[in-house]
Amino acid sequence: MNRYLRLSGLEPFVLTPDIPFVNVGERTNVTGSAKFRKLITNRDYAAALDVARDQVENGAQIIDINMDEGLIDSKAAMVEFLNLIASEPDIARVPVMIDSSKWEVIEAGLQCVQGKSIVNSISMKEGEDAFRHHARLCLAYGAAVVVMAFDEAGQADTCARKTEICARAYRILVDEVGFPPEDIIFDPNVFAVATGIEEHNNYGVDFIEATRWIRENLPYAHVSGGVSNLSFSFRGNETVREAMHAVFLYHAIQAGMDMGIVNAGQLAVYDQIDSELRERSEDVVLNRRPDATERMLEIAERFRGGAREERVRDLAWRDWSVEKRLEHALVNGITEFIEADTEEARLVAVRPLHVIEGPLMAGMNVVGDLFGAGKMFLPQVVKSARVMKQAVAILLPYMEEEKRLSGGKGRETAGKVLMATVKGDVHDIGKNIVGVVLACNNYEIIDLGVMVPPQKILQVAREENVDVIGLSGLITPSLDEMAHLAAEMEREGFNIPLLIGGATTSKVHTAVKIAPCYSQGQAIYVLDASRAVGVVSQLLSADKKSAYVQGIKAEYLEVIERHERAERAKKRVPLAEARANATKIDWTDYTVAKPSFTGTRIIDDWDLAEIAEYIDWTPFFRTWELKGVYPKILEDEKQGEAARALFADAQAMLKQIIAEKWFGPRAVVGFWPANAEGDDIRLFTDNSRSASLATLHTLRQQHAKRPGRPNVAMSDFVAPLGTDDWVGGFVVTAGPEEASIAERFDQANDTYSSILVKALADRYAEAMAEMLHQRVRRELWAYATDETYAPSELVGEPYRGIRPAPGYPAQPDHTEKLTLFSLLDAEAATGVELTESMAMWPGSSVSGMYIAHPDSYYFGVSKVERDQVADYAARKHMDMQEAERWLAPILNYIPAPLTVIAAA
Repeated sequence: MNRYLRLSGLEPFVLTPDIPFVNVGERTNVTGSAKFRKLITNRDYAAALDVARDQVENGAQIIDINMDEGLIDSKAAMVEFLNLIASEPDIARVPVMIDSSKWEVIEAGLQCVQGKSIVNSISMKEGEDAFRHHARLCLAYGAAVVVMAFDEAGQADTCARKTEICARAYRILVDEVGFPPEDIIFDPNVFAVATGIEEHNNYGVDFIEATRWIRENLPYAHVSGGVSNLSFSFRGNETVREAMHAVFLYHAIQAGMDMGIVNAGQLAVYDQIDSELRERSEDVVLNRRPDATERMLEIAERFRGGAREERVRDLAWRDWSVEKRLEHALVNGITEFIEADTEEARLVAVRPLHVIEGPLMAGMNVVGDLFGAGKMFLPQVVKSARVMKQAVAILLPYMEEEKRLSGGKGRETAGKVLMATVKGDVHDIGKNIVGVVLACNNYEIIDLGVMVPPQKILQVAREENVDVIGLSGLITPSLDEMAHLAAEMEREGFNIPLLIGGATTSKVHTAVKIAPCYSQGQAIYVLDASRAVGVVSQLLSADKKSAYVQGIKAEYLEVIERHERAERAKKRVPLAEARANATKIDWTDYTVAKPSFTGTRIIDDWDLAEIAEYIDWTPFFRTWELKGVYPKILEDEKQGEAARALFADAQAMLKQIIAEKWFGPRAVVGFWPANAEGDDIRLFTDNSRSASLATLHTLRQQHAKRPGRPNVAMSDFVAPLGTDDWVGGFVVTAGPEEASIAERFDQANDTYSSILVKALADRYAEAMAEMLHQRVRRELWAYATDETYAPSELVGEPYRGIRPAPGYPAQPDHTEKLTLFSLLDAEAATGVELTESMAMWPGSSVSGMYIAHPDSYYFGVSKVERDQVADYAARKHMDMQEAERWLAPILNYIPAPLTVIAAA
């Protein structure tokens, strides 16, 4: 077995050789962040959670949490914050580093953190006996450890002291305690350089050389460090600090540093640092000259405030050779001159095919290398693909004519990949991006589109003799479709790799539910487009495939075992006990405004420009795998340039959408008298409540809760019989026009614009949902007539009420859309249809309910037991197997019969 460091939050994290460096988020540390310290001191834990969430969104793969502050009860704060994180899946998915100088705080954290964490830190400063004791406890708790280069004589400052202490600690941990060496992370102490004290000048070199020695002499151990300590002398000058950090990391990572506590959102790109600043940073970090500190001080003021020179349009590249011009156009996504340059290259080539196999593929190889090195981002890669497609389209007629005359063969590709969004699912942006990235690396892509039935996928796979099948899905029923297709591949004797991707998919689900259905081949989860090339290249490599597949099989067996252990460890309560612990709301004096109408109303007075003001741009960037919060992402040192270029393109297309009325927004909204009855919400024909209209069914949390925390169901937020209340529903859509517009771009070999228009259509639908909800609160239901939030303030959901949607965590059952659509007559009113898997078509559509109680909030049902599923099925008059099919992702048991898939 590979000796990899294996950690987990809600999701596993394995530090493989494919991951050169792990960012440990530093902003949830009261000693390193004044903002975070103030939030914790003031007990503003909601805002403190936002800091943690920003760290994860900005690329932190682990978050460091430290509560060591004199005015804070560190132990209580650590426990409370970790417990709060546990209920936030977007934060809790990453592992936690429990950071404290007090062992009691560390142990308290270990007792409440989920998954496998890291303890930061233990050391020999109190002697070897205390070190052994703490190490044995960490081992018992199942945590990895950061070991500080610190002994009875103090912190190690020289390379010799660092290596001597680390070697002694390693031998104690491995030989005496039995600690797995891959779970040991040494911190050889990053100290400030350029302080003006001569003895400090070599601190950067000492760390780098100690790192090199550790990696060469202490097998499987890792090296980490607090990077911000290095530049302490230049606090207040963020540009200089970022440059020093980037230079230090560049050299330390080459020496073997594979982890670091660093603000991932404020890190300069090494080869984009001003050349003079980079040189002087290296002089300081590497102690290359005695006057390095003075020379850095000479130029530091020039960079204070982070001023950047504006780039002017430079056409000097037009004087280069045609091969270099094509490469430049591909790397920079420039289509302006591609027709002339491609034609020039064709005229001097022996065959038109040679232009593709020569300068065009050479340019795409550069794109692939830059993308793999993190120096290009997905929007830029997709632009490169647009240039490539347009060049190939120019050459294609000549190649077809040559092939007709000579009967010659076409160009060789790296492999053939069939891609499809599974039956019942209409979302394809992520799939299209993966296809573009693979095509950039010379793979032939056969894209079958959306809602593709399994037999068509398998038929085309046989006819085209494909090397790999890739499946995509966004909604939870797609998970069953993927498992079903895997079983069909097994039944029909396929053995080619099956790639799994999409928003609802995960490594755990792939390992537990899909891979076992396909023993003859291998199902492999692909996290995002940036991983696709690496996965496919290894699968299609004669030399690497066998070892890679065996490694995946071994890894998935461990994932299954961990998953089963974790599920067994999670405590669930019987349904009756969960209901007894329902949300306690005093309905005695509750009143809410009566909606301005009951029944349904079509909303058709939409203005495209006004909707655009309600767009939340953060998810837009996430679609393109740019991680960060808008507008901060535009200034991100690493991603900012790509984000700004993408945003500029989006704004330009937005102007066209508005001016030329590309979309035809439509919506329907309805309100009905409603009351909760147990876990259900009954709707009535009128306010006399004498005749039932429909029932909305809800599910209740069944996981064990701490005292004072309820087991929530959505019905808890609707008044019981005897108190007047109402519930609303809605469907909005940007319209079907996006599909034909995207197709027009595809026909013009402009995949970038095709994906861009789909991404903007999605944003329009979400903005419509936000805008309509505001109108509901102010006018249509009018329970918050004095609300004055600006569109930009609505992202944080500061308003009263919620709009939960079927298929989302608070109600995971997609079939509840049937009731909602029937109540609204949504298909006739908006043109939005439901597929057999309950996906909405057009894909840029949103539906949901309105609940107005001021105490209502969003939550996740999480896993449920058989008793609730049986009760739910009975309430819905649904067959038990059918209920298990739709609730499959949240079942905390194995259904009988085992193959729920068969129902699909």
